[in-house]
Amino acid sequence: MSGSSEIGVVLAAALHARPAGEVVRAAARFRSTVEVRHGARAASARSALRLMSLGADAGAAVTVHATGDDAAEAAAAVADVLRTAE
Repeated sequence: MSGSSEIGVVLAAALHARPAGEVVRAAARFRSTVEVRHGARAASARSALRLMSLGADAGAAVTVHATGDDAAEAAAAVADVLRTAE
């Protein structure tokens, strides 16, 4: 059964290379499609370059949206990384 999950997050750090890489590694553990949204822009959580192109700085509000069989777990894992990444 497919589902979806959405979590709002305030970024601990700007989405530069290191945090974006951590997000990619977290998203890769799940089958669900995960994206991060900042304003009107969205990026796959499986692409560090696209995540960095969002231009989200530390303290920015973003939304993690996941769709698939393990959507809740995937969204929570990515959100945890975004909340704690340095």
